[in-house]
Amino acid sequence: MGAGFAAADRFIAEIRGGKTRSGYVLAGDEIFLYERCRKAVLETLVPQDLTEFCLSDFDLAEISIFEVLDRARTPSLMAPFQVFFMRGLKTLYTRGAKKEEFAAIGDYFRSPNPQCLVIFVADYIRIPSDPRRMDLEDKTRYERLRETLGEWCGMVELARVDETDALKWIMAESERQGVKFDQDAARELADALGADMMLIAAEWNKLVLFAGEKRHVTLGDVETMVLAAKQRSLYELTDAISAKDTVRALKLLHGLLNASDGGEDSAIGHLYMLARTFRQMLVILEKNVRDPKAIWQALWQGFRMPPFAAEALIRQARRYKSSREITRALRLIARADLELRSQPPDKRLVLERLVYDLTSEARRLPPGPDAQYAMGLEP
Repeated sequence: MGAGFAAADRFIAEIRGGKTRSGYVLAGDEIFLYERCRKAVLETLVPQDLTEFCLSDFDLAEISIFEVLDRARTPSLMAPFQVFFMRGLKTLYTRGAKKEEFAAIGDYFRSPNPQCLVIFVADYIRIPSDPRRMDLEDKTRYERLRETLGEWCGMVELARVDETDALKWIMAESERQGVKFDQDAARELADALGADMMLIAAEWNKLVLFAGEKRHVTLGDVETMVLAAKQRSLYELTDAISAKDTVRALKLLHGLLNASDGGEDSAIGHLYMLARTFRQMLVILEKNVRDPKAIWQALWQGFRMPPFAAEALIRQARRYKSSREITRALRLIARADLELRSQPPDKRLVLERLVYDLTSEARRLPPGPDAQYAMGLEP
């Protein structure tokens, strides 16, 4: 498969083969590949009955790198091995040279704790399936990572997956699970979801369940279960939101939740899709796209919407007066995501409040812990 899959597979092979380095940088915003890498680490190095003592997730927007490194140096009395995942890496590359921070990182990796694995998550960088098309800003960010952390850590590029590799994954995973997935059905699934592997994997699971005992997925199944239901409903929701039609938007939200297999538990998945759609609208607005034919030049491979949605999304994007309004929407979605992940008593209420805020007039958002995360949602 492509570069993204290859890099992730090499990382997984090192972890499972016992050739683990002291530190790694997972660079790129391909969530599917990140989750694949994280799962391999947890399955190999973190016993389920010791997760509380073995696994730590840090955000450098909330904790200093010095404190994290101190913890990494200290052997755990309760676990034979520790794994640290470190997000908010962008903080190390803003507001000053951070010489002391990088000196501390160098000191740690010169003599690392052999019973600790440190993984830096640089998900604020987008690496396209074709690295030659990497944005200049992302290229600069990646080079700074490679020149600093890359001196001590293994660099793992989680590049976006193109449609060819998405198609290969669908066929390979189907064969592995003993499912006959028609070639035209696989092609339609990859094309309809723009090679978005998170969505493809979720829809693949649903299609296999829908196929049941016959273990055979056809083009008709994909058109029924994916295009007609989920994708069109999502764009109907964003159409109501962009039109500031609160009542219609709330009805469509309830329809999405009621139609989802997971009910309210699918809330985070809906937020992910909503954030992706608003990111697409932001690019469309900033690049002044007016013709559906031009949208394929504006949106890179792996970040495109289904062909049927192109014209509608252009219309929706142009309802916003400026990119600032769409950025505000992304911040609201990020805040709702953080709230959902904190296990609120009523997830439906969180989404309803989000829809109300998205369809209301813009107002200044109070500062909160979601600011860094919201920026990560922007292209």
